[in-house]
Amino acid sequence: MHPESKKQLNVIVLGVAFMFMFTAFQTCGNTAQTVIINLNSTDFHGSGYTSMAIIYGVFSASNLISPSVVAIAGPQLSMFFSGIFYSIYIAVFIEPYPWSFYTASVFLGIAAAILWTAQGNCLTINSNENTIGRNSGIFWALLQSSLFFGNLYIYFAWQGKTHIAESDRRTVFIALTVISLVGTVLFFLIRNPQESNTEEGEIADNADNHVEPT
Repeated sequence: MHPESKKQLNVIVLGVAFMFMFTAFQTCGNTAQTVIINLNSTDFHGSGYTSMAIIYGVFSASNLISPSVVAIAGPQLSMFFSGIFYSIYIAVFIEPYPWSFYTASVFLGIAAAILWTAQGNCLTINSNENTIGRNSGIFWALLQSSLFFGNLYIYFAWQGKTHIAESDRRTVFIALTVISLVGTVLFFLIRNPQESNTEEGEIADNADNHVEPT
């Protein structure tokens, strides 16, 4: 496969991985308050709005350290471990407790900063000045499709219910956790673009060293 094709494939895999992860996470975020309202009649007392405030507050602060983490761990491992924390946050809704809900919110905020820093790094090293616009479009098209698939799933799963039974909640959030984990595992399919650069260099060297017979 041509080195440029490998880089484009990396971008597609990156987009598909984010599509799976954010199909799960965006759906979780959109339904969290509805689920929590039903849970507040039990021993669980929490707020989806408070959780989102924690997530994005920690997310903002963690952007100060995320470049260092990505530089040390590399974009692939950074995205993988961040994806694990996204999956943990979603899994909390299977059997929620206030302490686990808010603790997961803090760790998700840190993971989000690392994830998006690593995503930018991965997209950049798999692009050049001629392909960055195209690759960004591919990535964002795949990512934004997550909103369609996630909401479509909830529409058919809950059929407009306002009261969410425990069995319905568990079924949906187990499915969302699995979807998020699938996206997380897909990060391992991203090839190191340095291999492509090495191949390009070898091809160029062979072309320079090739002598036409006379």
